[in-house]
Amino acid sequence: MICYADFMAKPKILITNDDGISAKGIWHLWHALHEKVDLSIIAPATEKSGVGLGVTIHKPITINPVKWEHTTPAWRVTGTPADCIRLGLRIVLNEKPDLIVSGINKGSNAGRNVLYSGTIGGVIEGAMKEIPGIAFSSVEFDEPRYETIEPFIYPIVQHFLEHPLSSGTILNVNFPSKFEKFKGVKLARQGRGLWIEDPDERIHPDGQPYYWHGGQWAHHEEHDESDVALLEQGYVTVVPIHVHELTDHAFIADRKDHFESHFNDNS
Repeated sequence: MICYADFMAKPKILITNDDGISAKGIWHLWHALHEKVDLSIIAPATEKSGVGLGVTIHKPITINPVKWEHTTPAWRVTGTPADCIRLGLRIVLNEKPDLIVSGINKGSNAGRNVLYSGTIGGVIEGAMKEIPGIAFSSVEFDEPRYETIEPFIYPIVQHFLEHPLSSGTILNVNFPSKFEKFKGVKLARQGRGLWIEDPDERIHPDGQPYYWHGGQWAHHEEHDESDVALLEQGYVTVVPIHVHELTDHAFIADRKDHFESHFNDNS
């Protein structure tokens, strides 16, 4: 594996998010990294929370440059985080980045919420193109303490530049809320908790009902080393998620002979 510490040139990192290019979180992510690495920013023009790995296929997408501090090249895209990575790599950037970082998301991406997250979707899109990625999220939604999070960003990025991720693996990093000081950083497993639907019914002036997606946290029994459990104790959690191999190999090992014999037994 390539170890980027062996090179004199700064590593090239692409920043994206799902809260939109004007969100405070993406500025703090840039601020934590801009003196140490060579940055580019390609992010949605507007908030795209909850879009997961979705892409835009039924309407045109535009890409426009945005003025950013310290002349960092930046573009806003009228699409999803996955669109930003797909079009960024094919149209905008002249070189493939060494790493994609996403965030800092406003709200938790612990537990199975990762399946809905546009923050995660951006780095998964990169991983499918053999570019490692790290997604950063703050559990605190109302008033994220980005200044407290910033000092952890570059050390985590630096560690995985010097000790590269395996192909197809991304990192899901979450920062706990309601703690004056984080207890430490833990390599964790993805928890089981998630937000479930709690729709709010309202009445349109024409008399027809309509709905806003609400949500409530669904608790599950969690492993002691899950991100959900560790975040509640005040730890920063780092979860490796592998996205190249999606097969349930235990299922195949357990069911293969019985299943195939049911359909292929000619006796």
